[in-house]
Amino acid sequence: MDYRTGRTRDFVRTEYWQWRGFAIRYQSAGIQGSPMLLVHGFGACLDHWRKNIPSLATTNRVYAIDLIGFGKSAKPQPNHPIAYTFETWGEQVIAFCQEIIGEPAFLVGNSIGCVVTLQAAVAAPDWVRGVAMLDCSLRLLHDRKRTELPWRQRFAVSLLQRILAYKAIGHFFFSRLARPQTIRKILLQAYGRSEAVTDELIHCLLEPARDPGAADVFLAFVGYSQGPLPDDLLPQLTCPALLLWGVDDPWEPIHLGRALSHFPAVEDFIALDGVGHCPQDEAPEQVNPILRDWISKHTT
Repeated sequence: MDYRTGRTRDFVRTEYWQWRGFAIRYQSAGIQGSPMLLVHGFGACLDHWRKNIPSLATTNRVYAIDLIGFGKSAKPQPNHPIAYTFETWGEQVIAFCQEIIGEPAFLVGNSIGCVVTLQAAVAAPDWVRGVAMLDCSLRLLHDRKRTELPWRQRFAVSLLQRILAYKAIGHFFFSRLARPQTIRKILLQAYGRSEAVTDELIHCLLEPARDPGAADVFLAFVGYSQGPLPDDLLPQLTCPALLLWGVDDPWEPIHLGRALSHFPAVEDFIALDGVGHCPQDEAPEQVNPILRDWISKHTT
């Protein structure tokens, strides 16, 4: 959606798909080439790919999806019946490939979306042709990773999770977070290119946060410290993988991300200078050609 005009960008179609009885928003564009599915990160939505879809659609059939609980997809209460886990989102991605795309696809993820794509590729390898990961979430607050943190940081994170588990407190915290000025401040910390933090971007992220159920989904994930790590999934990957990483990412440090490049499935690790946690939005002029060339290499 172009929030300056209120219209969907040319040739990008917005539709809804029913998955397990819930409405899932997705976009599609392009009529030729291998299909690719774009998967957003935590707290984001398919609009985070608005700078990529039209460009990628010049050579490929492109799809972007709102994971259940995010964007304009349904936000059922956690565990009634949807558990907000990587296994759930991986199943959603696989079902989308089967029911909407209709053939195996290349998966492209950002942040936690990378873990979702890895989970899908490991669970249903016949439906995934390759995985491209942009600043993969290292899940540093996972129970197994947390033991490596200084004890003060471990204690602070555990305490915050326990406090936010109280619904009234958690909802109050979320209401303070879901404000334009707060989102802008967070994005300016995460982005290497401050000029990419626009009013349009803030609107993309803020509008879904006002939906009923958004706070409960946010709090459910904040308290989720289990599930798979990238280190668990990459050794099981049978398709090719590509890693792109913003050199200035403050959340997922590039020196830690480089360790993922040692797994056999990873073909290349590309560092993007001056870029932070969301390369697809900060530097689409670099990311789009890299993705097109990599997919072309595996389809010709």
